This record gives sequence, structure tokens and C-alpha cells, in this order.
Amino acid sequence: MLEETLKIFDENRHQIGEATRDDVHKNGYWHETFQCWLISIENDQASIYFQIRSKTKKDFPNLLDITAAGHILSNETVEDGIREVKEELGIEVNFDEVISLGVVKNKIVLDDFIDNEFSHIFLLKSDQPFTEFKLQKSEVSGIVKSNFNDFYNFALDLKESIQIEGFEINDHDEKILINKTVSKEQFVSHENEYLLRVVELLKEQL
Repeated sequence: MLEETLKIFDENRHQIGEATRDDVHKNGYWHETFQCWLISIENDQASIYFQIRSKTKKDFPNLLDITAAGHILSNETVEDGIREVKEELGIEVNFDEVISLGVVKNKIVLDDFIDNEFSHIFLLKSDQPFTEFKLQKSEVSGIVKSNFNDFYNFALDLKESIQIEGFEINDHDEKILINKTVSKEQFVSHENEYLLRVVELLKEQL
């Protein structure tokens, strides 16, 4: 199986070549990702959805993250990234159904992992709750949602925790319902600057 390659960029988003995914994260090359946030509005209340990353994931297993996201490969366009919503969540959606919110720099630095992303941010908004999930278990083990205003204040550090509800699929393919309080330790460690920018962009669309 051929190793995936990504386009790599300088910090000003000028392409400088291509590299394998491992080299991208080893050397901290800037690269592009597709990120789609799901928000539903019911009775004038907005809910934002998060995925639970599979426990088998190499990076950030079991943590809460963007509803659907993935790398844009070297032979793909940004529009091709819409496949992530279908692959990870099982939701059929066309690119013209999502709202583009622009590109946001997203940086995560760990001891052996440097993730420098130009994240293409999209919103999929519905006037009904999202319920028909068919999860890609190797990537996503569950889906939960939270009140958007609570998450907005959480991102601004005005709240220390938020309430989430949804489900997770266990090792026996059983759907386990979730209703609990979580703090930022249960989320992938995105930089505050990134998170603040994203919640502001999302709020503008509500």
C-alpha cells in the first residue's frame, strides 16, 4: 500500500513540495486539512456535534474533536475533502450543501508530533437534529452534541465544563448512550487561538 502524500507549504501558504504524512508530522510541515462542523437548530437552540476519536487512532485516541475532518491529499482538491463526512459519519452530503468559513491556522505541538495545518473550515447546518450516523469505527467511536452557546463560552474560558449527550459504539458493536460533563482535558488540544477563531466564525452563521 502506497503511503499517503500531502502538499506542503511555507507559513505564508506557498506550496514548496510534497511529503508523506509521517514526514509532515515529524518535521512540522504546513499542510491542508478539511474540517466540517455539524450544527443543528431546534426550537431556536443550536447544538454543535463532536466526534469521539477511535481508541485505535495513533493520535489523540478517545478524545473529542471536530465533527468530521481529515487531510487533503496531494492529488485532491479542497472540494474532495467532503468525503470525510461520508467516510467518518456515514452522512450523504454534497459540497454545495456546506458553508465555507475560510482557512484558519491550526497548530498542535507534542514531543514527537508537530501538526501545522491550514484548516479549511466548513459548516453543515440543519434545522433538525442529526441522527443517522453510520460511523467508521477505525476513525470514530461515537458522536455527541452540546449546546452551542455553552461551547462558545467554554472556548472563551467562561465555562470550565460543558454537558454532552450522544452515543459511543463499544467493542461488541453496542450503542452506549452518553450524558455527562466534560472539561477541556477530554478534547484534542487545539490551540486557543484556533478554537476562538472557529467558534466566532460558526456563531456568525447562527
